[in-house]
Amino acid sequence: MPADRRRCLRLAAALAVTLVAAALPQPARAQQAYEDFVFAVASDRAQQVKSLLARGIDPDTVDRNGNPALVIAAREGYVATVDVLLAGRANVNVRSATGDTAMMVAALGGHLELVKKLRASGGAVNVAGWTPLIYAATGGRDEIVRYLLAEGADINAVSPNGTTALMMAVRENRLTTAELLLARGADPNIRNQDGASALDWAKRNDDNALALRLRRAGARD
Repeated sequence: MPADRRRCLRLAAALAVTLVAAALPQPARAQQAYEDFVFAVASDRAQQVKSLLARGIDPDTVDRNGNPALVIAAREGYVATVDVLLAGRANVNVRSATGDTAMMVAALGGHLELVKKLRASGGAVNVAGWTPLIYAATGGRDEIVRYLLAEGADINAVSPNGTTALMMAVRENRLTTAELLLARGADPNIRNQDGASALDWAKRNDDNALALRLRRAGARD
């Protein structure tokens, strides 16, 4: 098929899609725009996200699971889409239905560049409940742990159930992360709502080396 004919067919197909969309009633068009936006964010189609934002889509739109667009993009490490959303004035501290912020999920996933971008845009380091530092420690993301501490993260912040970053590092067998937190002054004797400490988690994991390190840091049985 000649190239000119192929181009004409593509243009005709695009025009047909546009005309069909224009013929839809307003609620249907709004639903289609919503679905297109969520798909574009989840697929890292930054230019499409930008186009939809220009058409009036709310940058803090959530998917059917209650995840805001910025949280979706940050979790996957989609730098370009995060940039577009931030430029579109997405709320950098917006939370998902489960309480996650974009910085928290970026920290868990090890996306240091995104954590820095979010911080530069006003992302909170210390938040009520689970924190970016606890998430970074859970994932064993030592570089992000260092960065967050340098940005003023509370090393002994506790989650709603009393869990600390050190506890999560120990629980997930993140030895270098636990060492880092202890070296920076993490309290090994904080206990969660069940009365368990970081040392208790080390013993449950049969991690004698870490248990010894915790005791040397002052942990009590």
